[in-house]
Amino acid sequence: MRRRRGVSQILLGLFAGLVFVFLLLPLAVVFPISLSSAAYLQFPPPGFSWQWYQRYLDDPSWIDATIRSVKVASLCTVLAMGLGVPLTFFLVRSRLPGVRVLDRLAAAPIIVPTIIISIALYGVFARLQLIGEWYGVAVAHTVLALPFVVILVSAGLRGFDEAQEQAAAGLGAGWPAIIWRVTLPQLRPSLVSAAFLSFISSFDELVLAMFLSGASMTLPKKMFDNIMMEIDPTIAAVSVLQILLVGVALGLTSLFGRGALTTTMTR
Repeated sequence: MRRRRGVSQILLGLFAGLVFVFLLLPLAVVFPISLSSAAYLQFPPPGFSWQWYQRYLDDPSWIDATIRSVKVASLCTVLAMGLGVPLTFFLVRSRLPGVRVLDRLAAAPIIVPTIIISIALYGVFARLQLIGEWYGVAVAHTVLALPFVVILVSAGLRGFDEAQEQAAAGLGAGWPAIIWRVTLPQLRPSLVSAAFLSFISSFDELVLAMFLSGASMTLPKKMFDNIMMEIDPTIAAVSVLQILLVGVALGLTSLFGRGALTTTMTR
C-alpha cells in the first residue's frame, strides 16, 4: 500500500508540474517579445532592444492609465477592508438568525458572472452620473473584492481564541482597545492577504472597467484597446511590467500573510 501511495504521489507531482509548465509557457513568449527589436509582434525576435519599455514610459496615455489603475486599486483596497472587516466580525460573532444566509450572500460576487454585475452596476452608475469617474470604478471593484476580505478574515477570526479577549476584558480593557490591541494584531496574516488580493483583483479587472470607465481608461482597458487598434511590442512590455507587479504583490502576500491562505483552505 505504501508503495502504491508513493507511486501515486510521484505521478500526481509530475502531472501538477506539467500543468504548471503549460500555464507558464505564454510567459516564455511574452518576455522575449517585450525586448524585441522588430516593429511588430514577432517570435522569436530578430534582435533585442529596450525601446518598447522606453515607449511605454514616454507615452502619457500609458502612464495616465497606469496611475489611474493604481488609484482605483488603492481606493478599492481601502473600501474593501473598511467594509469587509467589520462585516466579517458581524458574520462570525453574531448569533442572530439568518447570519449564515448573509455569509453566503457575501460570497455571491465570486459566483455571479462579472458581465452580469457590470450590466447591473452600469444601470445604477448611469443614474448617479458616475460613469467615467475613477472613484466610481473603485466602488464597483469593491463589490468584487469584498468576498476576498470576508473569506480570508473570517478564516482567521474563526481560528482565533476568544479567551484572550475575555482575559483582556477581565483586566479592564474596553472592547475598542481589545479589538485594536489583541484581536487585529493576531489577524495580521489574514488582513494582509485580504488587502493584497483586493488590490490585485482591482488592478487586473477589465470587464467592469469596459462598462464604467468611459474615456478615462484603466491599464487593463488601455491594453485591450491597444490590442484592438494597434498591435506592437509595447503591449508585451506592459504585460511584463504588470506580471512583475502582480508577482511582487503575491510575494508580499505570502511573506506577510503567511498562514492565512492555508487556514482558508483547511476550513
